Amino acid sequence: MEAQFITGTGTDIGKTWLACALLRHWRAEGRCVAACKPVLSGFDARHAEASDAGRLLAALGREVSTAELDAIAPWRFAAPLSPDMAAAREGRSIDFEQLVAFTRHCVSADFQHTLVEGVGGVMAPLDDRHTVRDWIAASGLPCVLVAGSYLGSLSHTLTALESLQRVGAGVTAIVVNETPDSSVALDATLASLSRHVAGLPVVAIARLQPDAGISRLAALLG
Repeated sequence: MEAQFITGTGTDIGKTWLACALLRHWRAEGRCVAACKPVLSGFDARHAEASDAGRLLAALGREVSTAELDAIAPWRFAAPLSPDMAAAREGRSIDFEQLVAFTRHCVSADFQHTLVEGVGGVMAPLDDRHTVRDWIAASGLPCVLVAGSYLGSLSHTLTALESLQRVGAGVTAIVVNETPDSSVALDATLASLSRHVAGLPVVAIARLQPDAGISRLAALLG
């Protein structure tokens, strides 16, 4: 079984899109796959299909129901805020140890590939003491770091990478997801970033032709 944690340099960077693309790619090859997004903020039950968890379920070929949502995304919050803020608005909190245990349970089943999608960026707060980075490290999973190609992404990406490496979190690859209407070319971002990451695979996902990047990443992940 291969398992990866999908994290990002920030929110709305393309984590869910990437996870869904990988799941569909592997399913098309006949592989047995699973995914979960344990923590989800900005969740609207009236439009569950459009939520990150709903999109993951669709990519898995599963129905979007309360039971299925509970199975892959038990910590769901309505406010589109960092998880600690979103939970506080509802008088709730995220039990970090329970979150880590749930994550480990998600990847313990017999699947060829399992993806765990994080929430927000690497340093998004989960509670008063823990961030997504702590969650990744405690889970023991290697991760895929998703970045953009916008102006400023190089600094954000290298900072996120250093933050992960500081706690011993393994990074399998960096994915540069092309930012719409960016003033910086995707190829230029890729070239500059590659010079700074000491041989770590950097995969470009072009908006108009994403399949080549998805195929390369899928191969890297086994």
